[in-house]
Amino acid sequence: MHQQEPQQQLPHAQASTSTGAIRRPGQSTTQSSTGRGVIQRVGEKGDSTGVGQIGRGMEKLSIQPTTGGSGDAGAAGPVAVVASGRGAARGKRILPADIFVTKPSHVTNKKGTSGSHKVITVNYFKVLKATDWALYQYRVDFSPEEDRTMVRKGLLKIHQKKIGAYIFDGTVMYTSRRLSDRMVFTSTRQSDEQHITITVRLVGDMLVGDAHYIQFFNIIMRKCYEHLKLKLIGRNYFDPNSKIILPEHKLELWPGYVSSIRQHERDILMCVEITNKVMRLETLGDILNSLYHQDRSRFRENFCNAVIGTVVLTDYNNNTYRIEDVDFSATPSSTFPLKNGESITYVDYYKKKYDIRISNPGHPMLVTRSKTRDRQAGEAERVYLVPELCRTTGLTDAMRENYKLMSSLAVETRLHPGKRIEKLLKFNKRLCKEPAIAQELSEWNLQLDDKLLQIPARQLLNEKIFFGGDVFTNIEHGDWTQAMINKKCVISPRLMEWVFVISERDRGCAEGFMTTLLKVSAGIQFQVEKPKYEYIRDDRPGTYNEKLEQILSKRVPQLIFCAVSNNRSDRYSAIKKKCCVDRPVPSQVCLTRTMTHKNIKSISTKIAIQMSCKLGGAPWYVDIPLEGLMIVGFDVCHDTTSKKKDFGATVATLNRRMTQYFSAVNVHETGEELSNDLCDNICKSVQAYYALNKTLPERIVIYRDGVGEGQVPQVMDREVEQVRKRLSGLYGGPDKYRMAFIIVTKRLNTRFFENNNNPEPGTIVDDVITSPIKYDFFIVSQKVRQGTVTPTAYSVIYDNLGMNPDKIQRLTYKLTHMYYNCSNTVRVPAPCHYAHKLAFLVSKFIHRAPDTQLQNTLYFL
Repeated sequence: MHQQEPQQQLPHAQASTSTGAIRRPGQSTTQSSTGRGVIQRVGEKGDSTGVGQIGRGMEKLSIQPTTGGSGDAGAAGPVAVVASGRGAARGKRILPADIFVTKPSHVTNKKGTSGSHKVITVNYFKVLKATDWALYQYRVDFSPEEDRTMVRKGLLKIHQKKIGAYIFDGTVMYTSRRLSDRMVFTSTRQSDEQHITITVRLVGDMLVGDAHYIQFFNIIMRKCYEHLKLKLIGRNYFDPNSKIILPEHKLELWPGYVSSIRQHERDILMCVEITNKVMRLETLGDILNSLYHQDRSRFRENFCNAVIGTVVLTDYNNNTYRIEDVDFSATPSSTFPLKNGESITYVDYYKKKYDIRISNPGHPMLVTRSKTRDRQAGEAERVYLVPELCRTTGLTDAMRENYKLMSSLAVETRLHPGKRIEKLLKFNKRLCKEPAIAQELSEWNLQLDDKLLQIPARQLLNEKIFFGGDVFTNIEHGDWTQAMINKKCVISPRLMEWVFVISERDRGCAEGFMTTLLKVSAGIQFQVEKPKYEYIRDDRPGTYNEKLEQILSKRVPQLIFCAVSNNRSDRYSAIKKKCCVDRPVPSQVCLTRTMTHKNIKSISTKIAIQMSCKLGGAPWYVDIPLEGLMIVGFDVCHDTTSKKKDFGATVATLNRRMTQYFSAVNVHETGEELSNDLCDNICKSVQAYYALNKTLPERIVIYRDGVGEGQVPQVMDREVEQVRKRLSGLYGGPDKYRMAFIIVTKRLNTRFFENNNNPEPGTIVDDVITSPIKYDFFIVSQKVRQGTVTPTAYSVIYDNLGMNPDKIQRLTYKLTHMYYNCSNTVRVPAPCHYAHKLAFLVSKFIHRAPDTQLQNTLYFL
């Protein structure tokens, strides 16, 4: 049974000093708040559903016919529909009103045709069930009221023989057989011998395809995980008994599973992915002691910076919490009131309840929050945790920069496809062989297939990469690095006046690097003259800032090249702020150790291409046989210094070969601002296209990244509609242009396998595991050197282009060849990748919109 943490009863808690302390009862109220962070409950044990109170008071759905609107392509709305025919479930399947249908009304066939057909394996298992399978939902009430979910479950379980097989989340009960509309039971609560009356009322039945119907399967599966003794941390289940210890890095790796059961094209399928949780062996108490010995004068500030906002695990009850604050006025020796009114110290509480002896009674207390349902019940929100009983989860930025550590983790986490398949089948076998799970599933007349699903796929033909002089090469495996040697660039600007900035200490490595850079530049016909050298006394951020201001205040060169000794983000930030905002000029930053690398010729070629692109150059293109086409990429990144700010970046192509670009960045704090900025920037892109081509683009394809599942209705209602409205005004009517709006999703749990290996780039899937309410497809567009490749999902939510699905799929794959930072295909279409690159640069390093003087080049590469 889940045990709640001791809480501070602080109905009038005052804010704190700079240490972030929250006032305890009786403490002076003359302090002021830090306002650090926002707390949320990350995960908890005890609720076997893991989804809370679902479907409360849900009524039986009324069914409406599908409406196509007024012939507007893509105008499918959130209405209930009856699906049948091709692509539908067997028989008639009900799609309820709370499911948002994004499949445009004119799309009847979303399958492509080009390429060679093949069969691949996916990490899905079919959920087998009886054909006529009903699900009934009941509301369960307790009198007198009982707030604790585990107690409510125990009181109802006494009557399981009368009810039969059921699932209960504390409020809503599901059964697969119809019971009486109203039943009353009586149970006795063991803790105080109180008689409790339980009333069970029928809410309604759920039809196949109902959102809650599918959710029920996920509830069943999470219950099965508990039979396997897996631990719920956050939203996923992990297996601490199979943990991998990395003592040299003071880390543990807990293997786990992410699963999701959904209605796909014709079947209900369960997707299962192998995941991992990084657990630190050191406690927050250890971190506090370490920081105290490092700098006693600032250990409080350093400790707050290190722990506030982190997620911690408490081993004694296997709960996770997000740390909101640190209270240096409270210690484990402090007392707090129990519910019965008695006071007890934290030291005594943990000794009595968990038989844990606290060794550092003088440590400050960590402040987090109580469970959501406790807050809704009006109970105290703040929970105090003892540092030495908390372990942090996840990796710090410093850890991610530790090559040895990340290599050790990669061995365990980046599984080869064959190894991943082995683990998936082993997990499936555990599910099928566990007697308690077998009984649970049989009671519901359910069965999980014991083999991974095999589905049809297609392999697109390899693309031709065109270089300067219309020389082209056929590529294999999505890589043309070797083919690029001595090939001319498609567009080659001249770099005549540029400045090379390097510290006096590192000037010795500059000449050799420059000789190689000039030589490889000539090889790709990028004409580069020798730079003007500027030497600085040291490599501090302020020194670079002063030198750049001195250079750029006189005469702005074509490009600034800064050689730096390491990856310090503050130095990089200072350089980019100066060159992107204060004194706009294309800039290149390079590590000095890179300049002396053994593969310096290959590295110099990539640097030369980067420099060329920042001046308007382009190294290659792929043939896209469509006139008047403009591709727009859009992505959003959160500002790293302010939780309220986001930066949205728009990058659009301006010519037929997709080699010239327009870009814009906006800061926004609300969804409305984001929608308005996207509309404004697409209109600016159209005007930039007109300025170059003397005609407006006939077709506009927008690839929108950075959208969560729950944000799709908002994107449809706000962004798509506003973009259409603004473009119709710009063009003089909605029939003067054609547009498609495609949502790009990179973070997927779906994995593809082909003969125990990764499928080749160009693998397309548009059936079986796709959604019946979406116009969607998957593409594997890149080759990975280690681990299992992740496909990218595309969902077309608006489309009146007049192009068939095959052409949209091929166009999307072609665009993954056009990212100039590497000579291989990437996961998403190039404009979308450029938009992410720009949004990331601004949100992490610049924190302000760059100057518009740079908007017609890829200055952010």
